[in-house]
Amino acid sequence: MDALFLPLANAVGASVDQIKLITCLLVAYPLGSLFVRVPASQPALRHLFSICVALLYFFPVLKIYSAFFQLLASILATYFIAKYDKSAKMPWIVFVIVMGHLTVNHVIRAIYGFSYETMEVTGPQMVLTMKLTTFAWNVYDGRRKTEELDKWQLSKRITQYPSLLEFLGYSFYFPGILVGPYLDYPEYMDLINETMFKDANVKAAIKSGRRLPPGRKRAAYTKMFMGLFYLAAFVLLGGKYNFSVALNSKFMQMPLWKRIAVFQLSGPIERAKYYAIWTLTEGASILTGLGFTGLGEHGVAHWDGAANVKVWTIEFPPNFKVLLDSWNMKTNIWLRECVYKRVTPKGKKPGNMSSMITFFTSAFWHGIAGGYYLTFLMGGFITAAARQARANFRPLLVAPASKPNAPNSAFKPIYDLGGIVLSAMILNYSASPFIILSAKDSVTTWKALGWYGHIIVMGSLVFFYAGGTKFFRNLQKKMGVLPPPRGKPAASGAASGADSNGNSSGTSTPIGEKNFVMPPSVDTFVRPEQFQK
Repeated sequence: MDALFLPLANAVGASVDQIKLITCLLVAYPLGSLFVRVPASQPALRHLFSICVALLYFFPVLKIYSAFFQLLASILATYFIAKYDKSAKMPWIVFVIVMGHLTVNHVIRAIYGFSYETMEVTGPQMVLTMKLTTFAWNVYDGRRKTEELDKWQLSKRITQYPSLLEFLGYSFYFPGILVGPYLDYPEYMDLINETMFKDANVKAAIKSGRRLPPGRKRAAYTKMFMGLFYLAAFVLLGGKYNFSVALNSKFMQMPLWKRIAVFQLSGPIERAKYYAIWTLTEGASILTGLGFTGLGEHGVAHWDGAANVKVWTIEFPPNFKVLLDSWNMKTNIWLRECVYKRVTPKGKKPGNMSSMITFFTSAFWHGIAGGYYLTFLMGGFITAAARQARANFRPLLVAPASKPNAPNSAFKPIYDLGGIVLSAMILNYSASPFIILSAKDSVTTWKALGWYGHIIVMGSLVFFYAGGTKFFRNLQKKMGVLPPPRGKPAASGAASGADSNGNSSGTSTPIGEKNFVMPPSVDTFVRPEQFQK
C-alpha cells in the first residue's frame, strides 16, 4: 500500500510512515461515524469493530506486524494475571511487566538508531501501558472494601471481570490505539453501552429518531480542522522556527536579547505537531461518542471529555501550574492515580518520595534519550520556584478571602501579564531538550540562550530560601493577608488557593486530586521526533 502514500510524502517532504499515520488518524473520522451506527444492543460487534480497525492499521497500512503481536502479548498477560492473581501485589506485577516491556523497546529503538520517520511499537505501546496498568488497579480496587477507596477509585473500580473480547475491544479502541487518547475500562464500557446518554435530561435533549445528543459531528469536525491547521502550521513554519535554530552558528552572532526573543517564536511551532495529533484523535473519539460531559445552558451538549490539551492555556498560561495541568492531561491523570497515590503508604499523605517515584516513572515511560531527563529535572526546580513565587507574591496583590468585596491591588494586572510572559519563556527554555533529545545539543542550546531559564529559576529559589520567603511572610502578616497553614481550612475557597477564575495556587491545602501538581511532564503519546521535519 506504500504506493498510495508515496506521491503525497514526496510532495510535502515527509516520510511515508508519517503520511500513513496522519491518514490513519483521518480515516478514523468516517470509521467513527460507522461505529455509532452499530447498535449499543450489540456490544460484541462494537468490540470487534475496534479490533478489526486495529488489524487494518497494523498490517496492510503501517506494516508493523511484530508491534501488533508484542502489544497483544502485553494485553493477554495483563488479562490473565489480573484475573487469577487476587493478591495486593497484582497491580505491581502488571506494572513491572508492561513498563519493563516498554523500556526494553525504548532501548532497542536507541540501539538500532531508528530514525524519526520510523513508525514502530513504542508509540502505541506508551498508550497501552497506561491502559493496562490502570485496568489492573481498577480490578484491584474492585476487590477492596469501598470505605478504603477515594472518589476516583470508587467510580472506576471493576467488580465484574470482563470477557476476553471486551478486554481486547478496550485495548484496541481504534481512535486511540496509535497515539491516544488513553481511557480507562469503565469509561470504555460506558461508551460501548452508551450509558452516558441514558440520563432523563439527556434523553429529552436528543431529537426524535436519534440516539446521541446534538452537536457531536460539529464538535468532532471542528477538532479535525483545528488539528489540520496546527499540522499545516508545523509543516509550513517548522523548517524555519524550531529549537534546533539555537545550534546554528548564525544564531550565535545575534545579541543575547535577540537570541532569546527569536527562540520564543519556535516554541508554539514546535508544539503545533502535538496539538495537531492530539486534536485529530480527540475529534475522531468524539464521533464514536466518547467525551460527552453533559448538557449546558439551553440544552447544548458539551464534548470536552476526550481533550488532552488546552492550547490557549498553554500558550498564554497565567502560571506554570495551570500550564502543566493543561498539557497531556490524560497522562497526568494516569501518573496521579496509578503511581503517585499508589506508592504513598496507607494512612500517609504523599510526600517528596512519592513525587520522585512518579518523576522517574514518567521519565522511563518516555524513553532513554538524555533530553527527556534534562527537561524533567529542570521542571522539578521550576515547579518548586513557581510555588514559592505564587505563595509569596500573590497574597499581596489579591483581595483576602476575609474581604471578598475589597479590590485587588493596582499591580495585579502587571503580575498577571508577567506570569504569562515568564511562564511561556520558561516553558520554551525547559522543553527544548525534550524536542532536541541529545543531551549535548540541549546543553549547547541552553548555553546559547545565556542560561536564562536557570538564572531565573535557580536565582529565585536561592532568593526565597535565603530569606525571601521569611520577608514576604512577615509582610503578608503585617498586611493581614497571610494564608492559613497547610491543611487548615479557610473561608471562601481560600483553602485551595483558588482565585476568581478557579485557578488553584496549590499552596495551602494538602495534595489531593484537585491541586495535584505533576512532576515535570512534557509528555506525548507519540514519539516526539516522529513529526520533526
